[in-house]
Amino acid sequence: MNKEEIQKFLPHRDPMLLVDSMEVDGSGVCHALYRVPEHPFYCEGHFPGNPIVPGVILCEMMAQASSGLYPEAFDGNLLVYRGMDQVKFRHEVHPGDLCETRATLVEHKGSLFVCETSLSVGGVRCCQACITLAAVPKG
Repeated sequence: MNKEEIQKFLPHRDPMLLVDSMEVDGSGVCHALYRVPEHPFYCEGHFPGNPIVPGVILCEMMAQASSGLYPEAFDGNLLVYRGMDQVKFRHEVHPGDLCETRATLVEHKGSLFVCETSLSVGGVRCCQACITLAAVPKG
C-alpha cells in the first residue's frame, strides 16, 4: 500500500503519519517503510548537533505499521494504545534513516489487538515492543 491507500484507514496525517508504505505478506506479517525526514520537528531539541529520533516516535512508527494487519478495525473507530510491553531500544535512529518495521498480530480479543513489532535500519534492529491497541468509537 502506498501513502494514499494507507490514509484511507489510518487517520494520521503529516507530520504524524509515520508510514510511507506497507505490505502484508502471505504469512500475515506487515512490513512497513518510513524515511525519517532530514529535519523532523521531533528532533529539534533532541539533541542539538546530534539529532536522534525519540523512542516514543519509534513506538508510534511501530504502532502505525501494525495497523496494516487490521484496517477494518478503523471503521467508525480510532485505535489507541492500551499497553506496551517488553520495549527495548537497541540502536539510535537519525534523520534521513529508512526505517523498516515488521509487525505480527499475536492476539485479537474483542476490541484489543496485540502485536509483536520491531524496527530496523539497514538490517540493524533499533527497537522492539509488544504493543496492545484498542478500537474505541470515534467521538
